Amino acid sequence: MHTNPDLTIQSFLDYLKFEKRYSQHTIRGYAEDLSFFCSYLQTVFNETDVAQAPSSYIRSWMADQKEKGLSAKSINRRISTLKSFYKFLIRQGVISLSPMTTITSPKISKRLPVFVEQKDLHTLFAHVEFPQGWEGRLHRLILALFYSTGMRLSELVQLKDSQVNCELSNLKILGKGNKERIIPMTTELQLLLQEYLAAKVQLEGAEDFLIVTENGKRTRPRYVQQIVKNYLSLVTTIEKKSPHILRHSFATHLMNNGADLNAVKELLGHSSLAATQVYTHNTIEKLKDIHKKAHPKG
Repeated sequence: MHTNPDLTIQSFLDYLKFEKRYSQHTIRGYAEDLSFFCSYLQTVFNETDVAQAPSSYIRSWMADQKEKGLSAKSINRRISTLKSFYKFLIRQGVISLSPMTTITSPKISKRLPVFVEQKDLHTLFAHVEFPQGWEGRLHRLILALFYSTGMRLSELVQLKDSQVNCELSNLKILGKGNKERIIPMTTELQLLLQEYLAAKVQLEGAEDFLIVTENGKRTRPRYVQQIVKNYLSLVTTIEKKSPHILRHSFATHLMNNGADLNAVKELLGHSSLAATQVYTHNTIEKLKDIHKKAHPKG
């Protein structure tokens, strides 16, 4: 049964948006992957119906991606896109068997999450001088929110005043797929937020987004990324200096200090333990290091 590939792909993307409630960013990634695959099918095999592509065509595309220097991680993401797409087509009754059953993903060498050392973050919050006025207050709060809660950049820029509960000392975060999670605040973060919100009331016509500039307008992701990069540059020499590195630092420091893996999973908003388990490797590396330094035969 031949199908209209444009309609088939669009119905899949609609399913991701309305039923799976994926973010625009994630849906755009799926759409790009499918667009590249369709283009390859048409150019190399003169096949216009993506639903009818056999596994040999998919293997050919994977080989082509590898030859072009695409990383194993990127190839795996494209395999994942096609698996989801063909699973959707089976559910819709368009095909009866997925061509992905014989496709294997290339192995990825596990890289440990990069993080900022605890002592360096202590230096940042205890000794680095922040600018006077609104700018300094905003910068300190942004850094404290990332490190004290482990939230994602997208979650921070979307955060509303109403999601802050100073009475119960927690934050309600709206994560991937609109999943809610509650994160407790440290005493230090709570004080910062109370001072910030009291000052924000004085801003004329401020938006109800929590993180706003001095003119009351919500901040953009790039602006927040630049702030994090600038301040981390003062205390660490690690190559990547992004909000996500502070998320890694939050999780790694919790694990290194004995936090329960399931608790860290909930705090990060991971849907499965597999994503959180990568932080246990850093803990193991730390234990090895301690053992090597402290054991008589180390």
